[in-house]
Amino acid sequence: MQIDIPGFKELDIENIVFDYNGTLAVNGFVSNEIKIVLNKLSELFNIYVITADTFGTVKEELKDLNLKVIVLKSTNHTQEKANFVKELGVSKTIAIGNGNNDVEMLKNAIVSISIIAQEGCSKNALLSSDIVCKSIKDAIEILINSKKIVATLRC
Repeated sequence: MQIDIPGFKELDIENIVFDYNGTLAVNGFVSNEIKIVLNKLSELFNIYVITADTFGTVKEELKDLNLKVIVLKSTNHTQEKANFVKELGVSKTIAIGNGNNDVEMLKNAIVSISIIAQEGCSKNALLSSDIVCKSIKDAIEILINSKKIVATLRC
């Protein structure tokens, strides 16, 4: 998806990277409503979910969706998430998260979105984001309708 945001950036987005717990999932589970809009989003972008899988539910929860799950393996999840965004290509990747371990991922992506949902959002994630949404549904709807991104980020 190509988006020209006056006074901000010209974007050519191919990938969206989501944190899982606190961003897509609450207590390890994703609502059916979010699963439906994620599948719609996957028609426009390559979707990745990157997680430490604290609750051990991510693969089962997302098994029927058109996306790729990456379970973190290192002891430095913050750097591992940032490295993943760099591998995909910083200039063509949007990152979405809510926690301290998402900060470097958010800083590296061409556009970053923080979610303030049921688990809250760390101050550092909030300050590292271009856009802040009150729910994952709102964030996904912004991504589906690129005019909302332009309206939020234009100068």
